[in-house]
Amino acid sequence: MPTVKVYSTPSCPWCHKAKEYLKSKGVPYDDINVAEDESAREEMIEKSGQMGVPVLDINGTIIVGFDREAIEQAIKGLSKGKAKAA
Repeated sequence: MPTVKVYSTPSCPWCHKAKEYLKSKGVPYDDINVAEDESAREEMIEKSGQMGVPVLDINGTIIVGFDREAIEQAIKGLSKGKAKAA
């Protein structure tokens, strides 16, 4: 099953926007609080090369920040059952 992870912090307004957008599209996701989970923070940095949040991992497609267009493209790939090619 395709997976969606949102690496976020509780105080980040863009994280909230990204999660609300996924909810509005009916996309289930795992919300990972990198303010509290050090190993998840390291995983996020390894995937994205950045410390800023949000970072979305949509079935292997890494999106840094709330980029509505990139998120839309990546979730279209989910519905087709494949990840966006890198």
